Amino acid sequence: MAIDVRKIEIKSVSDASGLDEWIASGDVAADEIIAVIGKTEGNGGVNDFTRILSDQAFRGVLMNHGSRSEAEIKEIPMVWSGGCDGVITPHAVAFACNDATGPADKDRIVMGTSMSAELLPEDIGRPAMVEKVADAVRAAMADAGIEDPKDVHYVQTKTPLLTVETVQDAHSRGQTVACEVHDSMGVSNGTTGLGIAVALGEIDMPAAEDICRNLDLYSAVASCSSGVELDRAQIVLFANRAGAGGRYRIGHAVMQDALDIDGIYDAIRDAGLELPDRPRASDLGDKVVNCFMKCEADPRARLRGRRQIMLDDSDVHHHRHAKAAVGGVAATAIGDAAVFVSVDALHQGPQGGGPVIAIVDVGE
Repeated sequence: MAIDVRKIEIKSVSDASGLDEWIASGDVAADEIIAVIGKTEGNGGVNDFTRILSDQAFRGVLMNHGSRSEAEIKEIPMVWSGGCDGVITPHAVAFACNDATGPADKDRIVMGTSMSAELLPEDIGRPAMVEKVADAVRAAMADAGIEDPKDVHYVQTKTPLLTVETVQDAHSRGQTVACEVHDSMGVSNGTTGLGIAVALGEIDMPAAEDICRNLDLYSAVASCSSGVELDRAQIVLFANRAGAGGRYRIGHAVMQDALDIDGIYDAIRDAGLELPDRPRASDLGDKVVNCFMKCEADPRARLRGRRQIMLDDSDVHHHRHAKAAVGGVAATAIGDAAVFVSVDALHQGPQGGGPVIAIVDVGE
């Protein structure tokens, strides 16, 4: 089944008119939409309700135009990342599938999904979570028809974090938790990143003491998010597969630090677009659908030898500093401010850097 991809600008806090227009054009049917990944304009924190508003708006369009039930539409993976710091434009990337096929010698983007076994509060930040996530990633590979982990270029996840209630539940059963509630978002993301890396053979199974500590262990294709919405790991996996059909390919690389614009161009090349040695945004034409990246303030508080103060800033959280900086670099690279930049990148790319995923239009 071929995958179609469309970037949709979000024009106001609860706008989904771009999805509505795509469906109304006849180029895609509402029932063909299988996933949405987007950036919303809120603060990116626990109380960022713009994610809920976008989710409701996009699912509402699918309800209005399609034949799927409300329960079926609720099952469609939609990953919303809050916070458009700096120049980042609110937007979404919608993925649709159809029954087209392609020649066996051309590989194109495919998608697979899965849900892990239940993640207990005492699993978060510990080897049990790594193992459960790894099993779910392998299941998503199978769902996409992928056998070789090297064909996988992007794994987007949503996992639970700790709340006061779930910590109390663990204690009532005689269990302990690995971290404080306010640290659990980053710990959940990082532990998930290790699970992805294990499943794809990027690293061996880590020791318990390495989790969220040995930052030399990471996945180059992981983009992990966490919240209170679920008690399992939701996996959305993208890869290239021969014969899949369509006109889109996916590739990845890593940014070694927040200024590594070459890492962005390396991901675009890996997706199949030929570029000169020293590319510019004007070399891309209209071939790049979007870039997705994770970033983090370097815990060593250095950037190419220069001192950084974002970890010391009591007025603006370092996540917002990092997101704005990397968003500016990415927008410069592709000539488009609608880029997906997400933070809390523990075990997702190298320290101070992060994975970069590119989807490009390579033609029929």
